[in-house]
Amino acid sequence: MQIRTILSFFAAIFFFAACNTQKAVVAEPVKEMPAKMDDAALMKLADELAHKYIITDGHVDLPYRLKITNFRLEKEFLGIPLKTDKGDFDLERAKKGGLDAPFMSIYIPASYQETGGAKIFADSLIDMVAGIADAHPDKFAITTSPAQVQANFEKGILSLPMGMENGAPIEDDIKNVEYFHKRGIRYITLTHSKDNLICDSSYDTTRTWNGLSDFGRDVVKEMNRVGIMVDISHVSDSTFYQVMRMTDVPCIASHSSCRIFTPGFERNMNNDMIKLLGENNGVIQINFGSTFLDGDIAKQRNGLRSKMSKILEEKGLSYRDEAAKPIIEQFQKDNPALFSDVQKVADHIDNVVKVAGINHVGLGSDYDGVGDSLPTGLKDVSQYPNLIFELLKRGYSEEDIAKICYKNVFRVWNAVEQAAE
Repeated sequence: MQIRTILSFFAAIFFFAACNTQKAVVAEPVKEMPAKMDDAALMKLADELAHKYIITDGHVDLPYRLKITNFRLEKEFLGIPLKTDKGDFDLERAKKGGLDAPFMSIYIPASYQETGGAKIFADSLIDMVAGIADAHPDKFAITTSPAQVQANFEKGILSLPMGMENGAPIEDDIKNVEYFHKRGIRYITLTHSKDNLICDSSYDTTRTWNGLSDFGRDVVKEMNRVGIMVDISHVSDSTFYQVMRMTDVPCIASHSSCRIFTPGFERNMNNDMIKLLGENNGVIQINFGSTFLDGDIAKQRNGLRSKMSKILEEKGLSYRDEAAKPIIEQFQKDNPALFSDVQKVADHIDNVVKVAGINHVGLGSDYDGVGDSLPTGLKDVSQYPNLIFELLKRGYSEEDIAKICYKNVFRVWNAVEQAAE
């Protein structure tokens, strides 16, 4: 989780006020792409599709970034410039990239499991996102269903659905599942970097429960009952398989990628898991972080990080020092191996389609969450058309693009809602 300045987000609010152009209502997609289009024509088409169809992203870590930087809805922010290069997300760039429904991640660090206060912290993040929507109802809307996303899309309003990253705020009270549903949470990532009261984490070697705890099984059942999607990103393999055996509705992996490209990285999903998730009628939403995309790059980044740290140490600087920024930027330019690329993201999509089918893949960038590890061509929310362009080059149809951008996630979301009703 990276902490960056809030300026980009709030500045772009005022840009959006001047840009009230509405997107067209979703039309029936063409089944096949026109033959023999050159790159320029395909890029133009990619940009058109990014704005023709809803784009939903399963995981954007904006709320935590704003919280840490003491975000406040006050008048002094009115003078902020319209454009900024800080952070991965703001309204101007979201508009450029065609993003319509970024799931705001209500991220709860594992430390709250030890110190307490997880529920209070979650409420504070939800309050902040709700405050932004309440202050600017013509620009933002807290969104709790696909139908609401569609309605907002037609009005030119940015939807802000919310997912809770880490089930720790449920604490030891099953009633909190329904509480957070009422607060607008529409998926819960069962855990994060450490085992919690619900289940084991892929990052933790303790294996407290060897999967789900008894309480965790009750939590999954209750999420099915009230209509919250179960997110199996971050969980251990044993947790995943246990969830698949007991859930009554499809599940999501809100921001995970394919382990076949990152051997040994349990945070990603292996092909057997992806196939089973597909059989569950669920969706894996591909994470854009370079270390999630390429195991070789992950190894190279570790070595280069040590080299960069040594350079800064010799100069008496830390990563957060202002004087370190130009040194870091130059180092990154001199070492392109630090980053994957948009083609690799498409490779992960290809793999899911091969293993589980086109109906089971989506986008879960982890913007504002994976730090400075985003791939070339997908550095922020303005660049979704670059991915669509790459998919078009590989022969994906317009219908395929629509499924990846939103239809697959909407199918799961609607199924969870209908089962709850």
